[in-house]
Amino acid sequence: MTDQMQAWAVDRPGPIDSGPLRRVRRPVPEPAPGEVLVKVEACGICRTDLHLAEGDLSPKRPGVVPGHQAVGSVVRRGSSADRFAVGDRVGIAWLRSTCGVCEFCRKGSENLCPRSTYTGWDADGGFAEYAVVPEDYAYALPADRPAVELAPFLCAGIIGYRSLLRANLPPGGRLGIYGFGSSAHLTAQIATAQGGELFVMTRGAGNRELARELGATFVGETADPPPVPLDSAIVFAPAGDVVPYALAALKPGGTVAVAGIYLSDVPVLNYERHLFHERDLRSVTSNTRRDGEELFRLVARLPVAAHTTVVPFEAVDRALADLAHGRASGSLIAAVNTGMNN
Repeated sequence: MTDQMQAWAVDRPGPIDSGPLRRVRRPVPEPAPGEVLVKVEACGICRTDLHLAEGDLSPKRPGVVPGHQAVGSVVRRGSSADRFAVGDRVGIAWLRSTCGVCEFCRKGSENLCPRSTYTGWDADGGFAEYAVVPEDYAYALPADRPAVELAPFLCAGIIGYRSLLRANLPPGGRLGIYGFGSSAHLTAQIATAQGGELFVMTRGAGNRELARELGATFVGETADPPPVPLDSAIVFAPAGDVVPYALAALKPGGTVAVAGIYLSDVPVLNYERHLFHERDLRSVTSNTRRDGEELFRLVARLPVAAHTTVVPFEAVDRALADLAHGRASGSLIAAVNTGMNN
């Protein structure tokens, strides 16, 4: 193993077309006590990475390396790290650490921990040839599935799963999905595999076609009302003006969950049209490790698969631009240590 690696760092946050990401060479990081060093095979490209690059999320430190859906193998262990052996396949996700002692951690809501930290935001992430992760926050992953197939589940899948829980979809219920990118298309498969009926409202011909392929009963534009009232809805689009459409589509007692870490302002709501009859509007904040563990157990037994577009490591910046401009559908994955990168 060399002592230098390639990585993508946020140089100066701004519009993605202005080139906020810079390809750099960095020393291979050393795992601290309780951490493992991972040789990254693939890393999913998430809209949160785009928000970080463009400055919607302010970087916690200059030159941070984004990427929080990384799959790879353990190549070195820090002192006291004994959960994984060298060579084990692991996943690095968004949630990187919590305090373990606050009221939220004690009651099982570690996603709300005020001292939580995040991969690719507080600490360098997976847009690099190597990354370190606290072993308690890494996921054990199967060695018999390609890394590019597993990577999307480490954020898109986990957040989508938590959003589905927050949306309170009843058994056999009607689920509306607004926006149909990486997280939405995985969540849709979980919902339908468990008996839900799918209604998708989204922009982009590619996204609408994918929704039809995945068995949606109805596919329309964002503002199109579904043909029947919905039990639940999830807003994946980072646009606050979508929220009133989702609320108006609910039957009495229904729930809308907003899945994104970033959302533009929500317009003024009309109480009778949007909230009356006990319609609920709920946010989703990060995830717990329990969410991820439950998700990977479901993925092992349900017919859920990511629809992926794999790009070489040197094209991460272009892939984020494609995501920003709606030119991508499904999940974008960067191949890192696979022989595809220069």
